[in-house]
Order: sequence, then structure tokens, then C-alpha cells
Amino acid sequence: MTGAAFSEPKRVLIVHSVGRDFSPWDDYARKIREELRLQSKDPIDIFEVSLSTARFPDGNEDAFVSYLNAVFSERKLDLIMTIGGPAAAFFRKNRQRIFPSVPTLYAAFDPRMSPNISEADAMVPVSVDIFGTLDQGLQLFPDANKVVVVIGNSPIEKLWLEEMHKLYQPLTNRVEITYFNELSLEEILKRVAVLPPRTIIVYGQMLVDAAGVVYEGGHAIDRLHAVANAPMFSEQDTFFGRGIVGGRMSDIADISRQTAAVAVRILGGESPGNIKTPPIPAASPRYDWRELKRWNISESQLPPGSRVMFRVPSVWEQYRLEVSAVTAAILLQAGIIGLLLVERRRRHVAQAEASSRRQEVVRLNRVTTASVLSSSITHELNQPLGAILSNTEAAQVLLRANPPDIAQLGEILSDIVRDEQRASGIIGGLRNLLNNRTESDLRTFDLNDSVRDVVKIVSPEITRRGVNLRTILAPEPLRVRCDPIHLQQVLMNLVMNGVDAMDEVVLRNLSIRTALADADSVEVRISDSGPGIPNNKLASIFNAFVTTKPQGTGLGLPIARTILESYGGELWAENRPRGAVFSFKLPLAKA
Repeated sequence: MTGAAFSEPKRVLIVHSVGRDFSPWDDYARKIREELRLQSKDPIDIFEVSLSTARFPDGNEDAFVSYLNAVFSERKLDLIMTIGGPAAAFFRKNRQRIFPSVPTLYAAFDPRMSPNISEADAMVPVSVDIFGTLDQGLQLFPDANKVVVVIGNSPIEKLWLEEMHKLYQPLTNRVEITYFNELSLEEILKRVAVLPPRTIIVYGQMLVDAAGVVYEGGHAIDRLHAVANAPMFSEQDTFFGRGIVGGRMSDIADISRQTAAVAVRILGGESPGNIKTPPIPAASPRYDWRELKRWNISESQLPPGSRVMFRVPSVWEQYRLEVSAVTAAILLQAGIIGLLLVERRRRHVAQAEASSRRQEVVRLNRVTTASVLSSSITHELNQPLGAILSNTEAAQVLLRANPPDIAQLGEILSDIVRDEQRASGIIGGLRNLLNNRTESDLRTFDLNDSVRDVVKIVSPEITRRGVNLRTILAPEPLRVRCDPIHLQQVLMNLVMNGVDAMDEVVLRNLSIRTALADADSVEVRISDSGPGIPNNKLASIFNAFVTTKPQGTGLGLPIARTILESYGGELWAENRPRGAVFSFKLPLAKA
């Protein structure tokens, strides 16, 4: 095996300006490491050190030079790369003392902070647009009359502070500019929380505040953003998304990509002095959508070609499929519910119409039954009415006597009252039977009483047709809850069915038996001595229009079953050795 499998890795020393975790240089270093490994065909072994002395004005550079020589004297380095202005200035000053023969690449620095780079070395400089940062802020807030500059107090920050003073001087006749470099971060936080209206904030850096406190990463700007009552602007791309509005900023990803490309060329053998890279300007403007909303900045105010980042998608954009599915489900459900409501209304109308027709059929069934009994009822009425007439004529004769027989007149009047009550009972029972009721008159009563009332009504017809009727009633009250007239109609239908069934037989016996079926229901059995129900009709005897009688309508039994089922009961028929038995149950009324 030969070639790349045994090639030694390229050793690269990265020197940080302040420390590995200080912005923006930590972002540059991270991106450059990623790009080196992506772009290089050879394995890369990266070492990193930090010029932490750059935080303090009296830093001991000689000690750091000795440290580098001691650590890397036995390790062959292929490239030295500095990140940021302080590291570039340090290596420019000490170039002959630190591996003078090793190629050096100066990256992520502004030439104004580290001039006089050797022509023998390569560099990828950055053009930091300090003036443009403030100018873009004033364009978005043209009525601003106060600018606050937040920056630290380390040596590198003091250099940038001098540059700001020089660049911002032409704007002092337009806005009042205040610099917070001589304040601790805690004091700065108090002041930015109560800034007057029409103020904007320019954030430079906060490596070390005036109290000597060191701040890594984005800690300082995060705290500022949490309390500031004015919009913040910065040229540093690393702070984009952490509270600054935006604008033209250095693109760390693009600068790191170009830096890694130059490093790969040097590692490939190309002379650093032959690689010339002009300062990389700020990228096209980018803005944070959240900050635009916070400070009521319309996107129409942004410069042409601006990109709006961190836009929070609407519910529709974020959950389009889910919202569409839910909406479709709701619409489908609403449609189904609508159809069900229409169908429910139709069913109610149909049920009301069917109930009305059923009530009419039930009444017609009662009328038919009364019509069958009419001749017997007429005969039965003739007896009390004839007796009343005879007694009245006798009373008239006695009244003409002198003196009248008062005692006999009293007996005659008592007979008249008795016969009248008998006739009224017959007429009342018939009237109740024919009453056209629209709603059930639910009452709790003794079922035995209903049997007795029905027997009184049908007795004339039973006598006329030679039927021997026997009633066997339970000794205890059988309390049921229903419409008494409905129950009478059921009993009358079943009794008359039994009477009709015995027309062709000689021995005509009919019995009505009541009893407790169990703890919760009562039972009535009506037995006849007729020929019974044909086996082929026993299963369908309760269907509409099914009858075993030549003149029958086939409605009596279905109506009886419908009435009983509406009150929670049941009706059935069976044959016995001689005749048929119709039985029904009803729930026992609760006390």
C-alpha cells in the first residue's frame, strides 16, 4: 500500500487573537476548520493557541513567544494561520522569532488594525464597514437624534474606538453620539434600558469592560438585547440573530471559505507571497425579521436586494399539510353533521307522520271493534232503557193515586237510578274506546281493573255468541303504568280474536288469567278452545295484514304488539293441545 494511505497529515497552527471562545474570532476559526477538512485532499492536524495577552495593555509577548517555540520546536509545522487583528500584529512584530521559515496566513483582520504585513506572507483581509453600520441605522430611523456606541476597553477595542471617533465625526452635526467604553457592562445595561426615544445603538464588541470583566462569546450582547429599549446595529455577522437589526455585515462563512481555499493552496506547495486576496467587503444586506417586527420597520424601507432572515412562518406555512387535513376533516365532519341533521329532521317528520297514521289506525281499530260489538251493546242498552221507561210509567200511575204510595215510588226511583247507572257505564266504556286521543294519558292503575272493564264491554257480545267466559285474576293488585284505553284496546283485540276463532266449534270456552310473571313484570294469558293458529302463520301472525279470519284486516295483532312494546312490554302467541293462547307482559310499575 502506498500513496495517501501513508501520507503524513498537514500540521496547521491556528493562533487566536484573544481566546478560543471570543466573538467574532471563534466563529471564524470554527468555520475555517470545517472548510479545511472539506477542501483539503490531505489529512489536516490542527493545533490552536490563544494570544490572551491581547486583552490587556501590559501583556508579556516574550513569554508567549517562548511558549510557542518550546511547544512546537520538535513538531514540523506546515502553516501558521492567525485569526484577527491582534494575532496578525503579534506575528508581524515577532515573525523572525517564531518559525520564520514556516508559511504564514493572516486571516479575518482589517488591514487598518495590522498594517505592514510582509509580502512573503499571504493574507485574507476583511473590510469592516464601521461607518456603513451607523449610516444604515440612520436610514431606517431617519428621525433618530441620538446614537449610543457600546464597546469594550481592551487594547484592540480602543483601536476600533479611535477609528469610530474619526469615521463618525462628520455625523456629529446631525446626531448626538455617546460612547459607553468607559463604563462597566452592568452600568451600560442600566443606561440602555432607559434610553430616550429616537435613539439607536451601535454595538462594536465587548471583550473586556471598563471594570476589567472579561466576556466570552455572545454573553454581553445577549444581556444587552434583553434590556435595551432601542434598536441595535453591528457590522459583526456573528451577532446577527442575537438582537441586532441587520444591514451590510461581514459574511463569516464566505470569508472562512476563501481563507481555507488559500490555506489549501499554500499546503499544496504554492508560495504565500504569490497569493493576493483583496479585502473582502461586507456582504449584501441581511435583516432579522423578528427585530423588524419589534421596531415596526416595514420591509419596504429596506435597501434593494436585502434578505430577511429568521422569518417566523405563519401557522399556515408551518403546518400547511396538518391545517389542510384538519380543515378538510372539519368540513367533512360539518357536511356529515349537516346531512345527519337533515336526515334527522326528515326522520322526525316521518316518525311524526307515521305516529299520526298509527294513532289513526289504532283508533280505526277501536271503531271497528266497537262496530262489531254494536248490536250486542244495543241489545244490552235496551234492557236498562226499557226498565227505566216501565218504571217511569208506573211512577206516573202511582202519582195519580190519592193518596200516592210514597214507599213504592221510592223503590221505583231506586230502580231507575240503578238502570241509568248501568246504561251510563255501557255508554262511558264505549265513549272511552272511541275517544280520539292525540297523546298517551299515562297513569298507574291495577291491570285487573282493566280486565273487568273490558269484560263489561264485551259481555253482551260474548253472551250473544254463546261463549263461556272465565276470568282468573291475581289476588293482589297488578300495578302497571300506561294509557288505560290503550290497554283496554289490547285486551279487547285479543278477547275478540279468541271469540272469532271459536265460531266453527261447538264448545266455546274463553279464559282470561292475570298473574305476577316475576318481581318486575305482570302477565296476562287469553286462551280459547278454537282450532289454533296454522303452523305456517304462527311466525308471521303479528305482521301487518296477516290474518286467519275471512273478514279480518290483519291489523289488530300488529297494533296490539306496537302498543305493548311502546310501554316496554311484549306479546307472543302459541298453540296448546286445544286452541291458542295469546300472552303479553308489561313492566310492573315502581312504587
